[in-house]
Order: sequence, then C-alpha cells, then structure tokens
Amino acid sequence: MGAINFASATGGNLQGLAAAIARAPEEDGLGNAFTPAQWTILASYLQSLDLPAGQVLFAEGSSDRTLYLVESGSLSVHYQDAKERVRLAVVGSGSIVGEGAFFSHRPRSATVQAGAACRLWALAPLRFAELANRQPAVALALTLAAGAVLAKRLANRRLRVAAT
Repeated sequence: MGAINFASATGGNLQGLAAAIARAPEEDGLGNAFTPAQWTILASYLQSLDLPAGQVLFAEGSSDRTLYLVESGSLSVHYQDAKERVRLAVVGSGSIVGEGAFFSHRPRSATVQAGAACRLWALAPLRFAELANRQPAVALALTLAAGAVLAKRLANRRLRVAAT
C-alpha cells in the first residue's frame, strides 16, 4: 500500500463534493447544509485526498480526529477480530467518515479502507479550530450537518457501526 496522497495545497473546487452531497441518500448524507458562499469559505479549510482502492484511510484505535467528506468512491468500515475481518458498513459519496472521533476525542472505533478509488476532503482538527474562530457560522453549519449524520447512524442499527 502506498502513502496517502494529499493535494499539495489546501482548498480547491468543491463543486463535485457539493453535487455528491446533494445526491446522497437521506439516511447517510449531509443534506443541503451550505450556501454557495459557505462552500467557498469551507474550501480554504479542506485538503483534497485521493485514496486508491485498497488503501487504509485510518486504522481502528488510531487517535487522529480528522473528519473526511466523501466526494466519490466507497469506503469499507471494518474491524479485525481474532478469526477474520468483519465489514461493518460501506460509506459512499456525499457522506462523511471520522465523525465519531471528531466529536468524541476518542480513538477510532474501526478501520476505514477504500473499497474503490475515492476522492475525499479532509478537515483536520486544527483547521476546524481556525474555521470556528474565523468563520463561526460555517463551522456551526458543518458541525450540525456532521452531528446529524452521526445521529442518523446511531438511530439506524445497520449504520450505527459506521460512526468512526
């Protein structure tokens, strides 16, 4: 497996991400949480990430709190027990991963691996703190949208385990 490939500069064109979120199923999507002006602001705080199929995004037990918005591809959420790898859920475009650790400050609850090549947008905790300080309305909109996904996952037995 190769290293994770972050784009060299933060920010970028989030039109693909916005379109993916608009098409995402209600049960696991962020909804229409942002205005065009808020997308423009948010773009400067996110870092693009291209993840090839099979690449691990993060491992169960890791302490990273980065939140990932999924533009394209699919991610397998799984854990490894003594006998085998158990897939818990699949997260697709227009949704997020990493919200559990983002909110709880606890280690990752599962491993997330690209099932297909993915385009993600990463929001590191430090960048979120900057966003909250400089653009509190956008940070609040993102927090509420991510919190809504977490709440929907926790209410749905099948998706509960996708809260990573």
